[in-house]
Parts: sequence; C-alpha cells; structure tokens
Amino acid sequence: MTDLSPKQAQILEFLSTFLEEKDYPPSIRDIQIGCGISSTSVVDYNLRKLEEKGHIRRDREVSRGIEVLGGRKRRSKVVEIPVLGSIAAGQPIPVPTSDRWVADADDSVTVTEDMIRGRSDVFALRVKGTSMIEDLIDDGDIVFLEPARAVENGERVAVWLRDRAEVTLKRFYLEGEQVRLQPANSTMQPIYTTPENVEIQGKFVSSFRPSD
Repeated sequence: MTDLSPKQAQILEFLSTFLEEKDYPPSIRDIQIGCGISSTSVVDYNLRKLEEKGHIRRDREVSRGIEVLGGRKRRSKVVEIPVLGSIAAGQPIPVPTSDRWVADADDSVTVTEDMIRGRSDVFALRVKGTSMIEDLIDDGDIVFLEPARAVENGERVAVWLRDRAEVTLKRFYLEGEQVRLQPANSTMQPIYTTPENVEIQGKFVSSFRPSD
C-alpha cells in the first residue's frame, strides 16, 4: 500500500477491521470518530482517493455503501430498509393512524441482508423506552420487523391497541380469553387486554443500535 498516504492507510485498515467485526460497512461518521479525523469532509476526500486508487468501491446512494476490494471474503449485500416511525418499548405511544402504519417512510437505514436474516418486505421502527432492555433492545435502537397477523406465544411483536389508539413492542401471550403483552424489564408490569383489542402489526426480526 505504498501508494497511500498515512491517513488513507489508516482509513483502509479501519474499514477492514470494522467489516471483519460487524460484517457491515461503517458510516462516514463511524470513520471520522474511529480514526480521529477532524471532519467528515476529510473522510470523504480520502475515501475518494481510496476509490480512485482501486482499494474500495462506493455506492453513494446508500449511507454505508463502502466495499473493500480484494478482501478475503465476499460481503453480504447492502440493502436499504424503510424506517416508518417510532414504537414504544415502554409505555405505548400514539401513532398517526389507528388502522395502519404510515404509508411512506420518513427515513431509511442501510444494513446487510444478514442483519435482516435474508427476509424481504422488512420495515424498521425506532424504539422509545426501555421495557425491552432485557432482550437487548434499548431506547434509540432500531428494530426490524416483518408484517404479520398471527404469531406464537412468546414472540416479540409490534401490536396496535385499539382502545388506546397506541402501538407498543412486547412479547405476546394468548392466555385463555385474555392477551398478556409482556415487557422484558423486571421492573415493569405487563399489559393485559382482550384478543379483540389487539392487532398484530409486525413480528420482530432483529435490532440495530445506530452509532451516529
């Protein structure tokens, strides 16, 4: 790598290490912080140089679209997942409409197919609250869900509570004539309601903690 400046070599090493550890590319901000660089514009300049010299390939349509060339293994395909808003993992919060999610995504997050376990038709929601903390889902995390109308007991689901016009993320249990929505936080109480009051919106696939 004699054609690289010290900073470019540092960034390339950071990219390779990040990919090995996480199996998805870093963001510009990740690189700036990880390499101790003064600004994102300096990062972008050096990434352009690395691309010109044939060390990386970039897809500028996505935020983490960086591929290190000549790596030891082929990386998973990077995909964009629509973020449709927020969901409570604490007390339920209102959402814009009572019968469906927002039609158009207000944001997106870039991940590898491995992170969504190869599923299609996945959407994402930002988490508010800490009631799922013992399932390693914290406030500010992004959860990936696949549309579902029926689930098994114990599965993590996004549910619409008709009487409250609210949505929440909990573990689902059908117990006779009632539904228990169980938080994964030993300091919080479950929500009890009727099956008629619950509409399943999505089934948990995985979660992601943004670094930015």
